[in-house]
Amino acid sequence: MHPTRRQALALPALALLPAAAAAQPRWPEGLVRVVVPVPAGTTTDIIARPLAAHFAQVFGQPFVVDNRVGGGGNLGTEAVAKATDGHTIGLSLNGPVLTAKALFPRLGYDPETDLTPICMLDRVPTALVVPAGLATDLPGFLARLRQQPGQHSYGTIGVGSSGHLAMEELKHVAGVQLEHVPYRGFPQATLDLVAGRIHAMISPLASVQGPAREGQLRILAVTQAERTPLAPNLPTLAEAGLPGVTALAWNGLFGPRGMPDALAQRLAQEAGRALMVPEIKAAMATAGLEVVQDTPAAFARFLAAERARWTAVVRRLGITAES
Repeated sequence: MHPTRRQALALPALALLPAAAAAQPRWPEGLVRVVVPVPAGTTTDIIARPLAAHFAQVFGQPFVVDNRVGGGGNLGTEAVAKATDGHTIGLSLNGPVLTAKALFPRLGYDPETDLTPICMLDRVPTALVVPAGLATDLPGFLARLRQQPGQHSYGTIGVGSSGHLAMEELKHVAGVQLEHVPYRGFPQATLDLVAGRIHAMISPLASVQGPAREGQLRILAVTQAERTPLAPNLPTLAEAGLPGVTALAWNGLFGPRGMPDALAQRLAQEAGRALMVPEIKAAMATAGLEVVQDTPAAFARFLAAERARWTAVVRRLGITAES
């Protein structure tokens, strides 16, 4: 008896196993949807499009980017988690897979069990940045906040984002007050920061280096544990005077729950090859991204450790979806 198309779609990745190659259909059998949970033109989308083109060339079927925007990235990530067609993968950023479960009690998916980690694609160096006239260094910025409590705010791309959680941790460690102002994306937040309508932001470094060179913004420190080769003269938060606060932003590739290991391995290998294509590597460097070569197992270990760390921060500081 021949399987129905629905049954065949549930088993496509078995074709990647050598022993089953002759018995099972090759994957994919048709169009593959690559869900991106942010708007077109943003950093994650910039990675997704050449990656989808590389996959299409390698696998011989169309890979189409589907921008599903909303919920701080949760809407698109949920679309991947709930996909049952056997032909959906997607990119995600920190918040939806690390802290969304702790922040949103009615979340429509479980990031721990409903997603298959494939690989991290890149690290996104981020920095603490303020309007140029506000402060010249981190101690000066913190002193101003202490002198004028309740008069300053910071912007993010949403609740649960790495910038949100890191700023809440910074507030706690430094003992300062800042009101949270969420935005739909970094472009509008950056415009408001330049205009002085908000007073701080943890932003992708590449997004603020131009305004900083023009004297509109001041970059106080990078947020990862070590200096970035993209701006080696910038200190870390610890070096600038605030130890104990670090944040790492990244983009990763995921599949739905139940994706066979062989398929996840193949996709991770091909993603690694794509990121080494000179044109793609150069475009990512221009966007301020550090390319990562990764495996499903290593990515899963990283996610488990980061999820435990940031979930503990959410609970310790009492951060909620309304924070």
